[in-house]
Amino acid sequence: MARSSPEGELVREHLWISGRVQGVWFRDSAAREARRLGVRGWIRNLPDGRVETVAEGTPEAVDAYIRWCAHGPPLARVEDLERRAEEPEDLTDFAITG
Repeated sequence: MARSSPEGELVREHLWISGRVQGVWFRDSAAREARRLGVRGWIRNLPDGRVETVAEGTPEAVDAYIRWCAHGPPLARVEDLERRAEEPEDLTDFAITG
């Protein structure tokens, strides 16, 4: 899923997740999962009902986070997941915003 890279290199993926993803603890659950995986970035609700998130970390950790986001927490129903690879910014934590 994320670009392959030498060990230790960071990758960054920007995701937009649609479906029943607001009001179902998606952001809080995703933040816990990101922290568990060692992924840094942020997540927020968008006015159009989607969730937007950025994930930075090792390719393996970011891939695992994306796989989690593809289904989300138990009450969520993910219908679509758009993604775009970006240049890492060397973020230091994972935040819930918006």
